[in-house]
Amino acid sequence: MTQNRSTSLTRRKPFAAAGRLFADALGYLLTHVLPALGLWLSLGLLAAAGAAVLFSELAEDVHEGDTRRFDESALAHVNRYASPALTSFMRAVTYLGSNEFLAVAGAGVVLAFVLTRRRRGAVTLLVSMGGAALLNFSLKLLSGRERPEPFFGATPPDSYSFPSGHALLSLCFHGMIAALVNARLKGAGRRALVWAGAAFLVALIGLSRVYLGVHYPSDVAAGYVAAFVWVVIVASAERMLEARSRRKSDGLRRTGR
Repeated sequence: MTQNRSTSLTRRKPFAAAGRLFADALGYLLTHVLPALGLWLSLGLLAAAGAAVLFSELAEDVHEGDTRRFDESALAHVNRYASPALTSFMRAVTYLGSNEFLAVAGAGVVLAFVLTRRRRGAVTLLVSMGGAALLNFSLKLLSGRERPEPFFGATPPDSYSFPSGHALLSLCFHGMIAALVNARLKGAGRRALVWAGAAFLVALIGLSRVYLGVHYPSDVAAGYVAAFVWVVIVASAERMLEARSRRKSDGLRRTGR
């Protein structure tokens, strides 16, 4: 691929327009939606709003070339620690964020949820991953950023570089799994352990993309930020639907139906 493949949308700074649109949506959220929500749900949505603004700023910095010096120096620095054993390990790790692995693992988890009658969890995961895939495709198309020259003679994926799909999809998948598992766990220690394990795995997947030279660090960071926004939105919607269902069930019990 060559730089000529960049779309005209990129030259018109679509992320800036998206940022302004999001600011309008945020104003509506603050004045009409958040007052009706609980504290933690409101804080989560506000954090997602901040992350969306951060993504917009990062995208514009990438578009203007402000991150290039950092990206290239970081790639060179990580490559200094390369070794055959570490390369094999990173290739195994990066597979855990690949489309092939996530499709098979996702199908297995959805099936397990259905068999254990946790249909809401199955639907939540499907919505999370389906939306994440669409988001990843759309953001890559808008950015049109070319990939760096990969290390170790690897063939670069036939897609744009920004944001990292591995980072975005793996955070959505492993983060949502952690959220669904923690919903059934008791004890702060167990929940913290699940979150720490998911965070470590997702971070390692992102690092593997930089180590292999198929993504710039800013691509990985953008993937994480975009995924965080989407996971919070999906998780918040799931919580709201669950609370609504609980209130409806309580109302039916009180009326004796």
